[in-house]
Amino acid sequence: MGKTRTFIGVDVGAEVRESAAALQQELARACDGVNWVTADNFHVTLLFVGDVDDTDLHAICRAVKSVAATEPAFDLRVSGVGAFPNARRPKVLWGAVSEGAESLQRLYTGIEERLLDLRCYRAEERGYTPHLTLGRVTTPEAGFAAAAELPKHTKWDAGRVKVSDVLVFSSEMERDGPVYNVIGRAPLTGKPVRLA
Repeated sequence: MGKTRTFIGVDVGAEVRESAAALQQELARACDGVNWVTADNFHVTLLFVGDVDDTDLHAICRAVKSVAATEPAFDLRVSGVGAFPNARRPKVLWGAVSEGAESLQRLYTGIEERLLDLRCYRAEERGYTPHLTLGRVTTPEAGFAAAAELPKHTKWDAGRVKVSDVLVFSSEMERDGPVYNVIGRAPLTGKPVRLA
C-alpha cells in the first residue's frame, strides 16, 4: 500500500506570489543561509496531514469538501512579517495573514475535526497561526541577520486575493526541493453572513 505526503491549504494568487518573491530577494541580500520557498510553492497551509495511506486520500478530500461547503469565499491579505519561534530567534520567516484569518481558523477547526474522526491525522499541540512561509533559516548567522532585517519590513504588503476553494496537496521531495501537486479541490460554497 502506497503513502502520499499530504497537506491542505489555499492558494495565494499571482500578485501575492510576485510580491513575496520580491521580498525574499530583499531579505536574501542581508540573510545568507536561508532556504527560500520557491514562488511556485507559495500557499497558506491549513493542516499538514503527513504521510497517509493512498486508500485514505478520497476520504480526506471528501472531508475537506464537506467543510469547505459551509464557508463562503473570502478575501485574504498577506502583509507584515514574522518568524517562528519568534522574531528574536527566527527559524522560519513568514508573511502574516492580516485579512481572512478568521475564515482560515474556521476552516482549520472544521477540517481538523473531520480528519480526527477519520483517524488519519494527529492534532498539533501548538495553536494555528495562518501565515505564508518565505524561508527556513539554516545557520545561526542567518538567524542573527534575519532578526535584524525583519523589523525593516513590518509595513510590507503583498496585496489581497479572493480565496474560492481549499486545496489538498501532495508533496514529493525532489533533488531541488519539494514539488507540490493539487490532488483535491473543494469549493467554498457557504452562504455569506448578512450583517443587520
